[in-house]
Amino acid sequence: MVMNKIVLNLYVTGETPRTRRAIANLYRICEEELKENYQIVIIDVLEQPNLAESEKILVTPTLVKQLPPPLRRMIGDLSDKSQVLLGLEIDSES
Repeated sequence: MVMNKIVLNLYVTGETPRTRRAIANLYRICEEELKENYQIVIIDVLEQPNLAESEKILVTPTLVKQLPPPLRRMIGDLSDKSQVLLGLEIDSES
């Protein structure tokens, strides 16, 4: 069975401990639950403010599941794996 990749955009603000924690948590969750079936794009809102504005990102870190639909957003350091999977509507048994 061929599965479409899950595309996740993580909006962060600079190189802070909270940013590093969110990135590490996201990669850990994806490796454990999605194996190789994901693509992560890290977007620093300080370097790309236009992207953050166009996506209406007001708080960081914010994780946006772009694909597959529906679009979902999560705010925070992504430390609670079950909440991340539930909030993004990702089936943890895939």
